[in-house]
Amino acid sequence: MPTYTLNIHLLSDTTFGRGDGVAGLLDQEVEHDPYGFPYLRGRTLKGLLSEECDNLIYTLPGNQKSHWQRIAEELFGKPGSTLDTMGAIHVGDARLPDDLHQAVAYQISQGKLTRAEILDSLTTIRRQTAIHPETGVPDRGSLRSGRVVLRDLTFTADLYFEQQPTADQLCLLMVGAKALRYLGSGRNRGRGHVRCCLHGESLPQNHLDCFFAVQEA
Repeated sequence: MPTYTLNIHLLSDTTFGRGDGVAGLLDQEVEHDPYGFPYLRGRTLKGLLSEECDNLIYTLPGNQKSHWQRIAEELFGKPGSTLDTMGAIHVGDARLPDDLHQAVAYQISQGKLTRAEILDSLTTIRRQTAIHPETGVPDRGSLRSGRVVLRDLTFTADLYFEQQPTADQLCLLMVGAKALRYLGSGRNRGRGHVRCCLHGESLPQNHLDCFFAVQEA
């Protein structure tokens, strides 16, 4: 099973939101595992990659757009896909290094660390409020608090294929990964700035030329 690795380096504080909070403490909590390590779900990451590829394809001329749309459908599948039409790629959760997980799991089992301590060491709480556009005064009741994952951490996700992907599939995946610059909750408000890089065997070195050469054909 061909496997590739996507590294996601956080350039700014990021929220891997899970859609709920902690009563009396947070309006928005980050997704984290039983050991307190934040992570990004593979399904969410796959959707982000697919979205970036769609945005790139949208800029192409009509005849070239159809070619890359077909490649994108092969790679990510279609909405409501069946077993026969599902995408070629399977995206794992983006997590911190395994050796760190193992070391911390041992420390927790020995009672030397707690999940809350791990979560607090990798995250912090940010508070914000809405400002009235005319008076410049904070709107009453608008104060919100949310947990963010600290910048400069690097998460890794495994990307699996049942069979060897085509050169065009890898080309599109690489340009989509490079185009992915923001993720998580608040990505439209400055949070979640990231740098992504795909690693693995048989990756095309001229992926940008490949993508734009088809555009100009």
